[in-house]
Amino acid sequence: MSPKRKPLQRAAALLFAALLLTFTGCAAEPDPAGTPGGTDGPGAGQERYQAQFLELFDTVTTVLGYAESEEEFSETVSAFRDELREYHELYDIYNEYEGVNNIRTINDNAGKGPVEVDRRIIDLLLFCRDMYERTDGRTNVMMGSVLSLWHDAREAGIYDPNAAELPSDSSLAEAAGHTGFDALVIDADAGTVEITDSEASLDVGAVAKGYAVQRVCEGLPAGLLVSVGGNVCATGPKPDGSDWVVGVQDPDGGASDYVERLSIPDGCIVSSGDYQRYYVVDGERYSHIIDPETLYPPRYWRAVTVYYADSGVSDALSTALFCLGREEGQALLDEFGAEALWIAQDGTIYSSPGMDEFLYRENE
Repeated sequence: MSPKRKPLQRAAALLFAALLLTFTGCAAEPDPAGTPGGTDGPGAGQERYQAQFLELFDTVTTVLGYAESEEEFSETVSAFRDELREYHELYDIYNEYEGVNNIRTINDNAGKGPVEVDRRIIDLLLFCRDMYERTDGRTNVMMGSVLSLWHDAREAGIYDPNAAELPSDSSLAEAAGHTGFDALVIDADAGTVEITDSEASLDVGAVAKGYAVQRVCEGLPAGLLVSVGGNVCATGPKPDGSDWVVGVQDPDGGASDYVERLSIPDGCIVSSGDYQRYYVVDGERYSHIIDPETLYPPRYWRAVTVYYADSGVSDALSTALFCLGREEGQALLDEFGAEALWIAQDGTIYSSPGMDEFLYRENE
């Protein structure tokens, strides 16, 4: 696991027309051989298409793949977007939707009794409970009371940087008393969820997007590459069997500056970092990821990128690893059989032993 340096520079992408597809945190590289639709390219007999939309999970969603016609590709993307929208509405903690009991509905009814919900919410929260236990509490969706304090402080600090402040230690300590997972009662048979503590709330931001991407991608045709705000999922290799190439963003660079590129046939890549959602107080950066033990943003890493077969697990693991040192993080990876890249505060890059085989090198 020797450290590596010197980020790779690449050009940015343009929707539907560019050679390079830029994601948030990760990006797909150009095809290394052939022209889409040509006999020597990955899409022999097919054309390469790309679609992008903005309205779901508060981020950019991009779908890249090959199809025999634009109509065929558009139908696939439309079905994908419709299903992803359903998950977006169900897992939203901020907004209400007519006829939908979602995560916000559960939070609004904390301490008032059980709420009948869609089975997809039940399944998400059962998954979250499992990940809470397997990460020793590092991924805890019951941290809503603490995260809301940081969210409000960050929003105020971004709006008025000169008045940026940290949440008080006393308010954080009080909120931390309402983050126990035992306050979340999931009754799968009855189809209900209840938060028994009126001061507790769910914040599924560390898991929900990756979980939703996994569920929707399971129904997609093989051979597509999907990114939902940097949660990248390959549903299989390209039509000729070649890998997708995904770039890992340089935290100190632009969206198309990469520290490494990964060559993957399928599976999911998710990055967590301190370089996208943060604010500055007295010259110090505070990210949106909060360590459940310290109640503050951790200082181990600039970014952690996880590669695993399941996007939901990758999402949860990237958050957990961001709050752990490398040895503890590697032990957690080993439990799942996942791989990771860590970018340290000084820019040094470390990789798990199995990740090396996925590092892309041109002309190899």
